Amino acid sequence: MNANHLKSLSSAVLRLMRPLVRLLLRKGISYGTFADWVKWIYVDVAMKEFTISGRKQSTSRVSVLTGLSRKEVKRLTGIPRPDDTERDEKYNRAARVISAWRREREFLDADGNPSALSITGPWATFSEIVRRYSGDIPVRAILDELLRIGAVELLDNGKISLLAKAYIPEINEADKLHILGTDVAHLITTIDHNIRSDSATNTRLQRKVAYDNLPDEALPAFRKLSTKRAQNLLENLDKWLAQHDRDVNPAVQGTGRNYAGLGIYYFEEPYPAEDKNDEN
Repeated sequence: MNANHLKSLSSAVLRLMRPLVRLLLRKGISYGTFADWVKWIYVDVAMKEFTISGRKQSTSRVSVLTGLSRKEVKRLTGIPRPDDTERDEKYNRAARVISAWRREREFLDADGNPSALSITGPWATFSEIVRRYSGDIPVRAILDELLRIGAVELLDNGKISLLAKAYIPEINEADKLHILGTDVAHLITTIDHNIRSDSATNTRLQRKVAYDNLPDEALPAFRKLSTKRAQNLLENLDKWLAQHDRDVNPAVQGTGRNYAGLGIYYFEEPYPAEDKNDEN
């Protein structure tokens, strides 16, 4: 890497790390703990993703790639990864249930809004939508999760009413931190792909719109406008993806198994935020 690229990369990493370090300090995470996490992921990525074709990855090669000692590499490869699979599954399945409830005709009323559903019965029910879109997760477990985050409510007649437009954790901070790990990782992966791509036709969408001299009074209206427009776009894309996903539509043909989607996020901050921080 030449000096200009190194300077650009270091500047980008510092910008990336500032909000992350701010979050870590607020949560009481020390540098030592963070450093251990970073060493673990350095070794894990080097071990799994930087192999030489036809050769088994070795401790010595990982040591060279990461700059860590062979002893430290051996120690880190013996430490299990914190397992977040259960939370990831819960997030995905609850999100699919809400999405289908807002999308599929049989679960909508005459005006096209999500119907209040009975838990069981002969017609479109909550149990049926859970069976179709959450796999083998028990109906009660999905219901408890949606009640916990305030996405549904139990009506006096025993039916369940959908309140949310999407799966948005509002109570459990652990769920929000889980989203930090998944959504930011997706964005960085897309940027990394575009950096490595040698063809304009092979790049992935990564755009934003922003202005830097907006008055405070304009922000509430922009938040409302951007939320409404973004939600409408995501709901339309959800309908298209559902038609092509083999879990939702088993009749779909094709090869491979891929994970794809589109993420949208809102941001605002005083300008220039970094200059203010650097004065301290």
